[in-house]
Amino acid sequence: MEELLEILTDLHPEVDFETCDTLVDDKIIDSFDIVSIISEISEQFDVVIPAEEIIPENFNSAEALYDLIQRLEEE
Repeated sequence: MEELLEILTDLHPEVDFETCDTLVDDKIIDSFDIVSIISEISEQFDVVIPAEEIIPENFNSAEALYDLIQRLEEE
C-alpha cells in the first residue's frame, strides 16, 4: 500500500489519499491521471489492469485500487 500511496501522492500531493474515497466522483483524478496510475502500477507491481477493470469503483480510493492490485496479483 505504501508504494501505491507514493504513486498517487506524486500525482497530487495536495490530496489525502488515505481517507479520500471519491477520487473519480469528485474529479480529483481524471482520465490522464488514471493512465499514469495504470502505467506506474504495471511497472511497480508487475500487474496488467485489464480494460474491464478500469471503472470508477476501482479508482475512487487508494484502498479500492490496492484491492484491485492484490486481486490481479493473485490471478
